[in-house]
Amino acid sequence: MIAKLEGFESNTANRLGNSTSSEVRSSSSGQSDYRGAQGLDPDLVKKIEALYGFDKPAIERFGDMLVNYFTFDFGDSFFRDKSVIGLIIEKLPVSISLGLWTTLLAYLISIPLGIKKAIKHGEPFDIWTSSIVIIGYAIPGFLFAILLIVLLAGGSYFNIFPLRGLTSTNFESLSTFAQIKDYLWHITLPVFASVVSSFAMLTMLTKNSFLDEIGKQYVITARAKGLTEQQVLYGHVFRNAMLIIIAGFPSAVVGIFFTGALLIEVIFSLDGLGLLGFESVLSRDYPVIFGTLFIFALISLFMNIISDITYTLIDPRIDFESRE
Repeated sequence: MIAKLEGFESNTANRLGNSTSSEVRSSSSGQSDYRGAQGLDPDLVKKIEALYGFDKPAIERFGDMLVNYFTFDFGDSFFRDKSVIGLIIEKLPVSISLGLWTTLLAYLISIPLGIKKAIKHGEPFDIWTSSIVIIGYAIPGFLFAILLIVLLAGGSYFNIFPLRGLTSTNFESLSTFAQIKDYLWHITLPVFASVVSSFAMLTMLTKNSFLDEIGKQYVITARAKGLTEQQVLYGHVFRNAMLIIIAGFPSAVVGIFFTGALLIEVIFSLDGLGLLGFESVLSRDYPVIFGTLFIFALISLFMNIISDITYTLIDPRIDFESRE
């Protein structure tokens, strides 16, 4: 009814049947017949088309996009008065800071714990540590973060750690030692919440990988030669068992840095890259979305290269030369 009063045809079949002739074509006066453009100045429509590149052929726009992405020129944000690459550079240190600490602690805890569990398989140590690992895996990281806030950040019990941010407001005026202390004070709870949700799977993967290698024939042979348990474990088993862990390193790092840290950044008000990408999706800020996805993919490819290089360092028998 409203459409008829306004002079528009409300019949759906007529709209669908005549879409190419009535909604897309332009009138002789230069005013577009498309409803979204009605009431807009034709010069403004042309400026908008030029702004987003719709005045060029598709193949030319695609070529320009490849050149821009190769030079890290992602354009400007639709809703922020900054370039996309400027936003990424501004937010990246927060995500890197959180991700590096989480990755470092997760691997430092998981690998020794997984090896110990493999050696003590079936013993009381393995049983009670498995219980802790399962509980840590079952509790989502964001829920554990909320629990930490309630217990230790002034929620209901203790007010030991700050509630938000990566540094204090007077950070610039502090001495170097005080800045380090302030930074570690702020990063403790976010890192702890991220580590708890990250180390469980890695611990069990390490344990199962070592158990699989310990039962192989070469380990029995090494023990028969009179080698000590430490020599067998770290001289023979370690290199082979670590290959499967290294294979999952790129995806684990990307997940820890960005995907897994998203809710942690929101809860602790850490203005990082994961939060930037999430807000861009909600606001449909497409240049920022594509820019962050490009950076994620680039970091993932770089991690894969690091993983391949690590293969050869751990096991020199592995190389990537072609064989005839």
